[in-house]
Amino acid sequence: MKAIRNATVAILAVAATAIGGNAIASDPLEKAIKARKAQMQLYAWNLGQLGAMAKGAVPYDAAAATSAANNLLAVVSLDSMTMWPQGSDSTAMPGKTAAKLESWTTWPAIGEKSQAMNAAATAMAAAAGGGLDSLKGAMGAVGQGCKGCHETYREKKK
Repeated sequence: MKAIRNATVAILAVAATAIGGNAIASDPLEKAIKARKAQMQLYAWNLGQLGAMAKGAVPYDAAAATSAANNLLAVVSLDSMTMWPQGSDSTAMPGKTAAKLESWTTWPAIGEKSQAMNAAATAMAAAAGGGLDSLKGAMGAVGQGCKGCHETYREKKK
């Protein structure tokens, strides 16, 4: 029950952030960019909690790890296709997004990377509450899932 509540909270947080951002952005492409940035912030929030435990920066807590992993899985599982409309890339909208044009031109490769991230998040959700070693064992695949898109489909940070 707690996992369902946490997943619901994560989904509502993405929606609220996206909707709140929509009040500022009037352009539909800008709204989509704001929504996907909100989704990425939720990834980062939950991964940050898991990573801090895996690195020993904070004590391992099975309940907190399970909650963060379930939230990550919920966010990864969202159907985010509407957040990626054609023309919302860094070439068309410089300074608004770091998403490269290749995000739209390399299908099905990007879909395969999304599936890999979903599989990694599913494994993390199963492993996170099983002890620190179990959590650490699942971190690599999640990190590779993030890296799989960020290295290819995101502009380098300046």
